[in-house]
Amino acid sequence: MTLPRSPITTHVLDTSRGCPAAGVPVSIEFERGGSWEKLGGTITNEDGRVPTLLAGRTLEAGRYRVSFNTNAYFSEHKTPAFYPYVQIVFEVCDLEQHYHIPLLLSPFGYSTYRGS
Repeated sequence: MTLPRSPITTHVLDTSRGCPAAGVPVSIEFERGGSWEKLGGTITNEDGRVPTLLAGRTLEAGRYRVSFNTNAYFSEHKTPAFYPYVQIVFEVCDLEQHYHIPLLLSPFGYSTYRGS
């Protein structure tokens, strides 16, 4: 059975290796009352994607935080890295939109943007 696409998705590309970053632990949280509530977590697939980040949950307006355990990924590849994890906080206002949060990653830097 295939789950429907989550309203929030992500993918990780390892720009130092020129390929998707498979096996990166990813979690998502929602800010509620000044603290973070964990909504779920998984690892990136062979294409570096997480299409089911909020599987089975309803999208709410507010702030979300996606955390990537980059230390686990780079340790697996025996690559020293400067950032042990990356956290991306973003705001959901329009509940009809899809939110894609990509991460471009290398051992000593990263970037992100609002994807489609």
